[in-house]
Amino acid sequence: MQFSDLASQSAESVRAAIRSGSYAGHTAGLAKGLLQCNLAILPADQADDFLEFCRLNPKSCPLAGVSRPGEPVIERLGEAVDIRTDASLYNIYRNGVLDAQVRDLKAVWRDDLVTFAIGCSFTFENALVKAGITMRHIENNTTVSMYRTNIATAPAGAFGGGMVTSMRPIARERIAEVFDICRKFPIAHGVPVHVGDPAEIGIAAIEKPDWGQPTPVADDEVPVFWACGVTPQVAIMQARPALSITHAPGAMLIADVDEATAPLYPYNDNNHPSI
Repeated sequence: MQFSDLASQSAESVRAAIRSGSYAGHTAGLAKGLLQCNLAILPADQADDFLEFCRLNPKSCPLAGVSRPGEPVIERLGEAVDIRTDASLYNIYRNGVLDAQVRDLKAVWRDDLVTFAIGCSFTFENALVKAGITMRHIENNTTVSMYRTNIATAPAGAFGGGMVTSMRPIARERIAEVFDICRKFPIAHGVPVHVGDPAEIGIAAIEKPDWGQPTPVADDEVPVFWACGVTPQVAIMQARPALSITHAPGAMLIADVDEATAPLYPYNDNNHPSI
């Protein structure tokens, strides 16, 4: 099944295609209007430190929800959404090293695994497209360009490392408008972290992203960089847990909540799931 087959389909239809193994591509532009989430799945004995890492780094890790150990759902994101099967592609890390990419997690799921769902840039992309601002990677049916940077994150326990950013070319005259739109979506990384020269944030070759595909920048455009939900994958590689799981970059979990109103995780709420 191709992206074009799903572009106008409901979230239920998209998830059904993903769950059946018929589709394993990127989810940018699919199920418009619903929150899409990055995933970080860790053993419960490391969950508290990772929760603190998210709290300290809200630009990179705007937390949308946390599961209870072993549970494959996060109720606040939709009880019909199965974490084990409903992302289109998963990365499995062992001791911080990418070991495999799989379509579902049934063979590796354990009773001690805790899932962290992190808000995704697709939310502000939808808002920008509605405002008539081009998202070239969506037009080209490619995964957004993502880069390691020299911007440090705040460490928590063994988790730390540099921020990963995603890049989108924006017309110079619309950059202020982009900031105005994106600040409305703290659950989707908020406003950009850098505009202009990529070398200033440690990116030596913009034509060679660390994840995703290259995105051409026209003469009347400026590269604009946002904090990216792949940052937790760098933190996991540094922490080197025996087993950890993430989404593959660009292959998100589609939740059953409105992206415009989905609340951030209530860190100070005594009713949140115990981990």
